Amino acid sequence: MAGAHVYVYGIIRAGQELPQGRQGVGSPPARLRKLCERSLAAVVSEAPDSLLARRRDLLAHQETLLALADQGPVLPMRFGVVSPDESSVAKRLAEGEQEHLDTLERLDGRLEMNLKVFSVEDGLADLVREDATVRRLREAARRRPGYETSVRLGEAVAAGLQRRAAAAAAEALRVLTPLAETTAPGPDVPGCVRSVSFLVPRHTVDAFRAEATRCATRLVDHADVRVSGPLPCFSFVPATAHDGAPATAGH
Repeated sequence: MAGAHVYVYGIIRAGQELPQGRQGVGSPPARLRKLCERSLAAVVSEAPDSLLARRRDLLAHQETLLALADQGPVLPMRFGVVSPDESSVAKRLAEGEQEHLDTLERLDGRLEMNLKVFSVEDGLADLVREDATVRRLREAARRRPGYETSVRLGEAVAAGLQRRAAAAAAEALRVLTPLAETTAPGPDVPGCVRSVSFLVPRHTVDAFRAEATRCATRLVDHADVRVSGPLPCFSFVPATAHDGAPATAGH
């Protein structure tokens, strides 16, 4: 296997065991193995000949990382990280050993939760009651319909709904931030007013989710508040670690 391309899932401590029965990406699913270098190990498998972002492979990647996190801290790689050979992986493990060990220590016993907030069209009635500018433009559009008036009304409504959603996001953050050890910007999503990730101790994940559900219910008239997780801790590792080390993305 020394000269074969390898798919990299994440970095763990060398002494951590692989989860039993877990298989990797590809069809048929690839066998997971550890590639150890000093005090670290990369969790790898044979790289498929053709790697696309298929649902099965995306799930296999994420579920492998979560299964690893059940047994100890893991520094996750983004989907699609492939190394040209095992020696390249070992070299990057050795070069970044102390930084990776520090990150693993910080992530030990923790998982990621993510908050996304979207504006909701159902809030239009409340917006009309609250926003004098929207009321004025809507009345003008009724009295003298026209393209320019419609555009101005549409822009005012969109901005107003965004403001309501942003206020809801601020309230959700006020409630949820104290339940996390730290926060980081979450992934960008089209139409999302705010995306924030939370680093949460494993033993408080259920309490965090329950509070987030109550918060989403309370704010339902102002915004669509979505909380997902637990997730691998993508948002809390250095960008150079999970996007390019110990391997090169693409195959």
